Amino acid sequence: MAERDNLPAQQRSTQTEVDDFLSRVAALPRATGGPRGRLMFAMDATASREPTWDRACQIQGEMFQATSALGGLDIQLVYYRGFRECQASPWVGNAQDLLRRMTAVSCMAGQTQIARVLGHCIKQTRDRKVNALVFVGDCMEEDVDQLAHQAGQLGLLGVPVFIFHERGDLIAKRAFQTIARLSGGAYCPFDGSSAQQLRDLLSAVAVYAAGGRAALEHYSRGRGDAVRLLTSQLGSGQGGRGGQTHAS
Repeated sequence: MAERDNLPAQQRSTQTEVDDFLSRVAALPRATGGPRGRLMFAMDATASREPTWDRACQIQGEMFQATSALGGLDIQLVYYRGFRECQASPWVGNAQDLLRRMTAVSCMAGQTQIARVLGHCIKQTRDRKVNALVFVGDCMEEDVDQLAHQAGQLGLLGVPVFIFHERGDLIAKRAFQTIARLSGGAYCPFDGSSAQQLRDLLSAVAVYAAGGRAALEHYSRGRGDAVRLLTSQLGSGQGGRGGQTHAS
């Protein structure tokens, strides 16, 4: 995996950008007195994502670093790769720990395991509420009916799935849109070369998980089209807000 300082400067958030993000989120209306928000962050780590993996990890890590510094969000990293390997980290509130775990993962050829990710999220939220699931991937090689059933279960549990689709595979697009719709979440394609767009999208979801729908709507004002699209898709009925294990 590439070290963060090896990324071109235009692909890294400057400290000013991170500070500005912190200031914006700190000013958002947020629930007080309740438990910390919990965000499950799942990534496709199969070989097709290798060309953009390091860059995506860096962007994601920076944005979660900014959000977790607010003290209101715990994150669990889930990824799949290779032959039936699907791993889940402990829930972490430390940004450096999350970034270290993300950058330690390398891509490995294998088929998608989205059903295992959704099933793991269902089990986790039945134990303790998960406020949102983020999934970043580029393809889908599974039974759409099964995925739709699991997405519906997450919708009933109040866990929206935010899917960020890299590139434009049409089969995956239809499946991802179905998962997002049935869970009450949102689907957003993104261009792997657009670092700022992905930063904005992931920031918006982190804001939602930490502060709820009102915080997301507040955050989306004046943002780009992709963030407004995400907000408009979000199901109106949703509310925001271990050692390493095998995700079931």
